[in-house]
Amino acid sequence: MPQHAQNTRVCRDCDGFATVAITTGTRHADGTRATLRVTCPTCQGTGHTAPASVLAKVGR
Repeated sequence: MPQHAQNTRVCRDCDGFATVAITTGTRHADGTRATLRVTCPTCQGTGHTAPASVLAKVGR
């Protein structure tokens, strides 16, 4: 029998990409780029519309 995964709704603001890295244009001394990590304010970095506490209780 096939197992069906729980359908969780994807955040409409970030489309599931909850955390992104944005380059600032500057470089560190070793040549790597300086980046900022920004999380979606709507889902608070989960990528889903339900809060993380609800998702943790659901499980499979």
